[in-house]
Amino acid sequence: MSAELKQRPDRAELWRRYRATADPESWEALIREHLPLVKYLAGRMIVHLPPQVEMDDLIGYGVFGLIEAIQRYDPARGVKFETYAYTRIRGAMLDGLRAMDWVPQGLRRRAREVEACYRRLESRLGRPAEDAEVAAELGLTTEEFADLLQDLARTTVVSLDDVLPSDADDPAAVLDRLADPDAADPLEAATLTDLRRRLADALRGLPERERLVVTLYYYEGLTVKEIAAVMGVSPSRVSQLHTRAILRLRARLRVEEGRGP
Repeated sequence: MSAELKQRPDRAELWRRYRATADPESWEALIREHLPLVKYLAGRMIVHLPPQVEMDDLIGYGVFGLIEAIQRYDPARGVKFETYAYTRIRGAMLDGLRAMDWVPQGLRRRAREVEACYRRLESRLGRPAEDAEVAAELGLTTEEFADLLQDLARTTVVSLDDVLPSDADDPAAVLDRLADPDAADPLEAATLTDLRRRLADALRGLPERERLVVTLYYYEGLTVKEIAAVMGVSPSRVSQLHTRAILRLRARLRVEEGRGP
């Protein structure tokens, strides 16, 4: 019998004890049991962050999310705890990063300028704008634009969580609604379906390599280094492709929302 199978009854017993008595021992044991998930998510996120962000800080933020997930988890909804905890942990990490305010305001402003540039160009051209075209529109050389994309990679940490609006105070709200069919609201379901359609359309409009990076990172769960190996490019190149993809997605979705090109 594998070690994983041997652990399953223990984990089930921990949850049974915690739900029955909420005793500190089972609570601490559940935290230890799921700490690898926190470390995994921190490892995925740290590759996109500047050097001053410490791995231990991310793990610390994630532990707070894990604690909240353990306290609020309802097995009656039919969702695996790991799935539920994923959004809570990641949301806590993002909240912690926002509180750190590690991205200079000038860089955030520059990111908005590049987004607006993508909106204008792609609305005018009717196709994805190429680097040289965006660089020219911004008054930059292609080398300067490449350097700017590398800097802007720091502003796309929230990535797809930002392109689609959701309940800001509750990162797991969408998952909660999907997991419990009895709680579904027709308007919410229609809104979520529309958001998914819009995101799918926007993804189809990305250049092939950018779409591949988004797919491998968000849907296949690969790290930046793994994507770089698959595509035969450097991790910094993957980071640039990811940044461009997020900027394009934001620009296109904002056009659809009526914020103008």
